[in-house]
Amino acid sequence: MTNRIATNSIATEPTATHRVWRVGADIDTDALAPGAYMKFGIDEIARHCLQRVRPEFAGQVQPGDVLVAGPNFGIGSSREQAASALVRLGVAAVIAPSFNGLYFRNAFNVGLLLLTCPQADVLAEGEHITLDPASGRIGRAAGVDPSELHCETVPAFLMDMVRAGGLLNLLKQRQTS
Repeated sequence: MTNRIATNSIATEPTATHRVWRVGADIDTDALAPGAYMKFGIDEIARHCLQRVRPEFAGQVQPGDVLVAGPNFGIGSSREQAASALVRLGVAAVIAPSFNGLYFRNAFNVGLLLLTCPQADVLAEGEHITLDPASGRIGRAAGVDPSELHCETVPAFLMDMVRAGGLLNLLKQRQTS
């Protein structure tokens, strides 16, 4: 498996559309990065991402797709690989009503966009949406009610991390500037 995207410019392009993958509430870090594979590199871990809840996910997700979840996404351990696996698979963003605090920090540190959206449950499997994280809006197809969802806005410093592909890349960019 190759690194599908080095930075997450897909998630920050306002005209890009993203296909929705749905999972439920309380998705823990062991579902995202199963413990049995933690002794391997991120490529192998990513191959098993969500296999317990969506066995087809890792093999079928496409760069730019988004994961929509119920509350408490990322609960469990502090393993950074739980966010890195989604980045490796090319996931543009995770949208959920709430996130575990450690997962939230790890996700932005590796360049994964998270959108806190109380209405995430109205997004349907396979639906195509647009993201505007700076204004906190998710656009939906014409004729779909509601045609727009409102989420918490993502602060500029976190968007800088997403655009750079994570905190380390952002620091390297700033060092060479």
